[in-house]
Amino acid sequence: MEILPIIKSDPYLEPYAAAIYGRYEYFRDTERKLLKESRSLSEFATGYLYFGLHRLTDGWVFREWAPNATAIYMIGDFNNWDKHPDYQLKKLQNGSWELKLPEYALTHTQLFKLLVEWEGGSGERIPAWARRVVQDEHTKIFSAQVWNPIRPYSFKHKVFKPTTDPLLIYECHIGMSGSEEKVSGYTEFRINVLPRIIKAGYNCIQIMAIQEHPYYGSFGYHVSNFFAASSRFGTPEELKQLIDEAHENGIAVIMDIVHSHAVKNEVEGLGRFDGTPYQYFHGGARREHPAWDSLCFDYAKPAVVHFLLSNCKFWLEEYKFDGFRFDGVTSMLYRSHGLGEDFGNYGSYYNLNQDGDAICYLTLANKLIHEVNPNAITIAEEVSGMPGLAARIDDGGIGFDYRMAMGIPDFWIKYIKEVRDEDWKAGHIFWELTNRRADEKTISYAESHDQALVGDKTIIFRLIDAEMYWHMQKGDNTLTVDRGVALHKMIRLITATTINGGYLNFMGNEFGHPEWIDFPREGNGWSYKYARRQWELADNPQFLYHDLGRFDRDMIAMIKNGHDFNTLPVQKLWDKEGDQVVAYQRGDFVFAFNFNGEKSFTDYGILADQGAYETVLTTDNSLYGGFNRIDESIVHFTVRQPVHESGKEWLMLYLPARTAVVLKRKH
Repeated sequence: MEILPIIKSDPYLEPYAAAIYGRYEYFRDTERKLLKESRSLSEFATGYLYFGLHRLTDGWVFREWAPNATAIYMIGDFNNWDKHPDYQLKKLQNGSWELKLPEYALTHTQLFKLLVEWEGGSGERIPAWARRVVQDEHTKIFSAQVWNPIRPYSFKHKVFKPTTDPLLIYECHIGMSGSEEKVSGYTEFRINVLPRIIKAGYNCIQIMAIQEHPYYGSFGYHVSNFFAASSRFGTPEELKQLIDEAHENGIAVIMDIVHSHAVKNEVEGLGRFDGTPYQYFHGGARREHPAWDSLCFDYAKPAVVHFLLSNCKFWLEEYKFDGFRFDGVTSMLYRSHGLGEDFGNYGSYYNLNQDGDAICYLTLANKLIHEVNPNAITIAEEVSGMPGLAARIDDGGIGFDYRMAMGIPDFWIKYIKEVRDEDWKAGHIFWELTNRRADEKTISYAESHDQALVGDKTIIFRLIDAEMYWHMQKGDNTLTVDRGVALHKMIRLITATTINGGYLNFMGNEFGHPEWIDFPREGNGWSYKYARRQWELADNPQFLYHDLGRFDRDMIAMIKNGHDFNTLPVQKLWDKEGDQVVAYQRGDFVFAFNFNGEKSFTDYGILADQGAYETVLTTDNSLYGGFNRIDESIVHFTVRQPVHESGKEWLMLYLPARTAVVLKRKH
């Protein structure tokens, strides 16, 4: 048995070598079986070109997969929503059905569904491969829509190579991206929010809730129509133009893709599509997710794998997305969905609780995505820490480019909630942010959309709470506000500058957006008040929100301008628990943090490489809501006394309470 590289790089995996090798062989064997009639996964994953509704030169063709169906009719406003022999599908082999129609039978924007019949029943269904699904404003009923515009969008930038060193992600939700109390759209986002992202310096946009979903408040995680871009935000052309314009400005666009589960709805989604509970999903006890009220895909079925892989390729090819953040990966990896598991040791990852078919599917998906676009980005939202998730497939990994460092926001929440300021341990903070597998890249973040939802709190809200509503105007701030603003900057700075792959921020959190996210629902009177972003706060120079936004912008610029910043090792220079001071180095950069809320230090010695250092960023600058206690014009020269055996010299710094300073060595 060959020794896979992920085992060579981590001796603790040696006892589980057989399981890891078996997983790798199962993937290779499954791939061989899938490719009996295809030369590559990319050629295999073209179901969207065959199934669904397609315009031909001489008419239309529609195909669907429904192996349990006994008859299928296309119904719509073209035949008064009644089954008609001219619109009855013909049964083909392997559970597929087909309908050919003349050119005049369908027109652009007409609505339609399928009437699927099976032994003992029937039901209206939206086609599984539908590319456009809309909701009637009055009846709230969803239908598929014929989409054949006279002028389909033509991409100006057909080939785009993302900048990933480092990857700086701006996570966002189209619908809640505007200031008005309503659902915002693709075009509004392109005109009003994209310029903000460009100015802020992020090089990647991660868009949530793209795949159509019947309940707006699900944040897009209960998907009904996997090939349809949500129509509540606009048209396919408008989304394509947004992506194209982002590319024009050097910004990659990835989407949250939900292949971990599906909405239970039967009329809108895939539940009992052909009358059976198990067409796309597990049967029996494994069918329903015990925590999410949703349905679990059966990844052992070739037709399901074909459907999901085709879905990956579709978004890359049709919309030019640059990759995906896979949602709910932990739920996929384990038969228990990770519920009630502590994952306290390596044995937790190889104890027969794993779903080998789901792991195989994720491996196939990563291989396919990088076949279609070698520059594509794949990120796993995964909390258990399974080794190899973001390692190369040929090394024995699952093939993601990055994994979300989900322990970091959990750590910050716990620290802010449970640890008194005077007990914050700077060295412990540093360890938590840098404790990761050396062979896997991660996306670090202080908070994402998860921490902004009702029932949780953003970092700024935890730090300042109700005083945000009354004391964020400059000159009116309180000690609580001063503390919150200072720590908000320090937490972001230490999180963003210890990355080993990328950094993520959720829309508005960079300037300390003051309120939670609460989508319209019965409990709030169907209000959009909290499902929006108050950009006017960040635009007003009289508010500290403005200064926090400026700090984030300058922090991102510093990281981007640091040559090979992401690949430079993070080397701890100083850690003194009693002082609450930690310092570390990346290349020519030195980062010094004083988390002490009471003590400022004069001529504080930190060991660093010999040289002259100038200040490039400090959280205490008045431009960022600070107090200008640090003279940024001073050039700091290292001194040899007292001599230290490390060969490094002493940087003598003034470190005011609750501040951080970034220095760069001059050449």
